[in-house]
Amino acid sequence: MTGTPQPPRAPRLDMIGIIVSDMAASLAFYRRLGFDIPAEADSQPHVEAVLPGGTRVGWDTEEVIRSFDPSWTRPASDGRVGLAFLCDSPAAVDSAYAELTGSGHTGHLKPWDAFWGQRYAVVLDPDGSGVSLFAAADPGDPADPAGAPDPAGPAA
Repeated sequence: MTGTPQPPRAPRLDMIGIIVSDMAASLAFYRRLGFDIPAEADSQPHVEAVLPGGTRVGWDTEEVIRSFDPSWTRPASDGRVGLAFLCDSPAAVDSAYAELTGSGHTGHLKPWDAFWGQRYAVVLDPDGSGVSLFAAADPGDPADPAGAPDPAGPAA
């Protein structure tokens, strides 16, 4: 059967990749943010978790990346991609920040009420990548990231 040729589908985002120096430390951090990752994954060079909706998050050790890209080097400065986690309430932002920093992770920006209407905080993962925590500052309003600045933080 021949018909009108269909244009190719646009690629869809399927996986967010995170390159890690220490797999166990990184997975422990992301477990604290709700990822369901089995303990035996800590010793693996590549790990994946599937988010609701089907998007995957993948962690690869630096050695895995160098196995197919020998010229890869660890970035010398902060990355330009950030992960942002929606919390249930302003109190949940404060609680998540306290739990993560209390377990030894570095707080980058303590929780504050941002001018764009969210309770917002940033914690660094074990590799120094900023991970944002946010919720609508007014629990009656939905936390709408579409109306907020870039979750990676303000532009420098």
